[in-house]
Amino acid sequence: MENVIEKVATFGVVPVVVLNHAKDAKPLAQALCSGGLKGAEVTFRTDAAAESIRIMTTEFPDMLVGAGTVLTTKQVDDAVAAGAKFIVSPGFDEEIVDYCIDRDIPVLPGTITPSEVAKGVKRGLNVLKFFPAEQAGGLAMIKAMAAPYTTVRFMPTGGINAKNLGEYLSSDKIFCCGGSWMVKKDLVQAGNFGKIKELTEEAVTKMLGFSICHIEINGQDGASAEHIADSFSKAFGFEKKDEKESVLVADQLAFLKQKGKGTLGQI
Repeated sequence: MENVIEKVATFGVVPVVVLNHAKDAKPLAQALCSGGLKGAEVTFRTDAAAESIRIMTTEFPDMLVGAGTVLTTKQVDDAVAAGAKFIVSPGFDEEIVDYCIDRDIPVLPGTITPSEVAKGVKRGLNVLKFFPAEQAGGLAMIKAMAAPYTTVRFMPTGGINAKNLGEYLSSDKIFCCGGSWMVKKDLVQAGNFGKIKELTEEAVTKMLGFSICHIEINGQDGASAEHIADSFSKAFGFEKKDEKESVLVADQLAFLKQKGKGTLGQI
């Protein structure tokens, strides 16, 4: 059980997937893996969940797939039979948690109060889901709640996105994050798996936590500044902004549209 949970931690962020049609499972899994995330939580919110898990685990055996929004022990059985390697529930359902523990099935139950955390600690769980994260107080609430439970780490889910991912992952109280922004329902329904791959790659670069000081690099003209800035933006997942005299990347790396101070620029 612990080996599976620790492997989940290596992802940094686990894509939370809702699939209405099992036919989308294979191309979605391909997009996630190609984007750098070989893991997913397929939610049991639709009838296609079990079959989607089966397809993903069969077609991509190196991918770690779990089942989310699990509300009954039957869904636990169905998910595991389909190939799910871990179970995630939105709340702390004692029946589901005990059922999984008795069968050595890795489980991440949802918590939102110290009392629920205490129930997990009594059962020997040291990783718990925190849901809905942003609506329930975010990282500040997690840190406050985790203070008396020094052995517990959390997987916040709900309201996590590319902008706040780094802040969450910077805390030692965070095990990993659950997020759906890279696998939005409308992208799946439109079959836009290329965009899903792009957003997945962006999520991976965000987790690396690149940061820079202010740097100015002299360019020959606007076109050359734009070209170089675009390369940096794509390589590191930084935002790009076109200004009057320069093209900014991450607001701190300026590619000048004309020669400025220094031979090549200045730091």
